[in-house]
Amino acid sequence: MRLQANAPGKVNLSLFLGPTREDGRHELVTVFESVSLCDTLTLTVGDAGHDQVHCPGVEGPNLVDAALAGLRAAGWTAPPVAIEIEKRIPVAAGMGGGSADAAAALRLAQAVTGVDSQVLWSLAAGLGADVPGQVTPGVSLGTGAGERVEQAAPLAAHALAVVPLPAALSTPAVFREADRMGLPRSGEELSGRLLELSGWLRRGVRLPDHLLVNDLEPAARSLYPPIERALTALLDAGAAVSFVCGSGPTCAGLWWGSEALAAAGEATLALAARYPMATAVAPVGSEAGDVRRATPSGSSGTMGGADE
Repeated sequence: MRLQANAPGKVNLSLFLGPTREDGRHELVTVFESVSLCDTLTLTVGDAGHDQVHCPGVEGPNLVDAALAGLRAAGWTAPPVAIEIEKRIPVAAGMGGGSADAAAALRLAQAVTGVDSQVLWSLAAGLGADVPGQVTPGVSLGTGAGERVEQAAPLAAHALAVVPLPAALSTPAVFREADRMGLPRSGEELSGRLLELSGWLRRGVRLPDHLLVNDLEPAARSLYPPIERALTALLDAGAAVSFVCGSGPTCAGLWWGSEALAAAGEATLALAARYPMATAVAPVGSEAGDVRRATPSGSSGTMGGADE
């Protein structure tokens, strides 16, 4: 059996940073959105004596290994599997590529033998704060350290131009810099942002600019100053607003309206000389995470829905 699933990257349309919790992590209020820039995972059952993960071009620990180990520890009894990851999401770039891959691996595992939904969500939360929001692609409101996720309706028509930069930023380092700079908001202010965002997250709504904010952006800029030029370039190319994706350094510009994807595509062409990896992306929903059968010829068919 060979199965495939895409692992959409994400942008944080809003990321408000709150106080540090007792476990050392920060309280957050964030709006995740899955986008069409994605990795692809192919799972093969029974070709190896033990679970294997292969991700060409990416060294070091992989969250998909941790996802499989967690499944086994939770009693997952499928035969050994091999997972091949085709990377397109930039690594250590703030778009949650590793978390997206882990979430896709959980969806694939559920399609193989079934995984209890409570077990799946518990594993996702244990793998990292970004993973639960990517188990079901779409728009999500994240609270806690980002691990408490509530699905939200699609927003008004829009698209983004994503500008990966030739650097990697450590998420813990960005949070430490944010603390050094005194960026975290008070608990009261964070609660206010949550209340306001909850009121705006209705189907077809255009979020106001003052909520399209990433509180980690000044810290990311401090650690990697070229971010500032990329953000300005996106605004000059016509974006309504530009922001850092997650902990950076990838930047994104957002366009609203029915012609947004075409406008974002034109912007990436204009930016290509300075930012050759710039690409236009569209928001995607739950269908982007569907598991499909991969045939030897490379064609595929979507499988009937696993319970997520």
